[in-house]
Amino acid sequence: MQIITNRFQKELKQHGSGGFPFLVSRERLSRYEAGSFMWHWHPEIEITLVQRGRMLYRVNDRTFHLKEGEALFGNSNVLHTGAMEKMQDCEYISITFDPRLIYGFFQSTIHTRYVEPALQNFSRPAICIDGREGWHREFTGLIREILGMDQERPPFYEMEIVIGLQRLWKLMLENGALDGGGPALNEGEYRRVREILLFVEKNYMNQFALKDVAAQIHLCESECCRLFKRYMKVTLFSFLQEYRIERSMEYLSRGEPVGEIAGKVGFSDSNYYSKVFARVKGCSPRKYRERSLIPSPAEAKPPPSHKRAGRTP
Repeated sequence: MQIITNRFQKELKQHGSGGFPFLVSRERLSRYEAGSFMWHWHPEIEITLVQRGRMLYRVNDRTFHLKEGEALFGNSNVLHTGAMEKMQDCEYISITFDPRLIYGFFQSTIHTRYVEPALQNFSRPAICIDGREGWHREFTGLIREILGMDQERPPFYEMEIVIGLQRLWKLMLENGALDGGGPALNEGEYRRVREILLFVEKNYMNQFALKDVAAQIHLCESECCRLFKRYMKVTLFSFLQEYRIERSMEYLSRGEPVGEIAGKVGFSDSNYYSKVFARVKGCSPRKYRERSLIPSPAEAKPPPSHKRAGRTP
């Protein structure tokens, strides 16, 4: 399994319905290829509550180490990805909702005064709810109330969920959690980072040079590298390698030969692909496939014959 996105890395999954854009998803990282979900974004707000295990969660240029009982508030339109930490599985619940549930209608007083400024705050892409602040316990308590309403669905549960989301929002506003957040991010540069991710997604299977990426976003090569590193906290080259490895998971799960997979994901040499795979995933491609119990058709051994004693064919 993997996150399905369009060519702009926007997730295609519908989060609830048009009449009630709210969705609760109970997830486990081991269900995703390589134990991680790919970079993506969506206009909905997402709150993640860790039930068991740990997760390495990245939002824009921030990295969070979430453990059991902790939650993360992810703002609208932020790029995010999650992965196992130290190869340990993680069970978590995601609450995804359209911010319209909080403010009602466009340009209402609640929208313009209390919601839109926070949605446009590029310096506050996420908030970690880890118990360090006094209001965190109340926040996680409200999350559990909302989850209970969604699971039991008593009369008027939709109204109760909306009230709960509004209480969450008010709690963050009262405690200044949606203010500031450090140096403001430049919206134009943020869009350029998305364009780089789009270029990688469209061309990872081909050979291309840094100058090709830089030309796509109309920057010089050195500034292109600095921009990507500043926002993603990883070099563009390292990101490209890791992305190619992630995309190779699908082919490995199908049992295709390693040599063919390397070419399909942009590696000109299968030995180099195996070397990078081992560095990123901690094991060889063949070992990963063995753990998945899906042998390659080209490399699978024939089943043992069952002969009766004393008989010849």
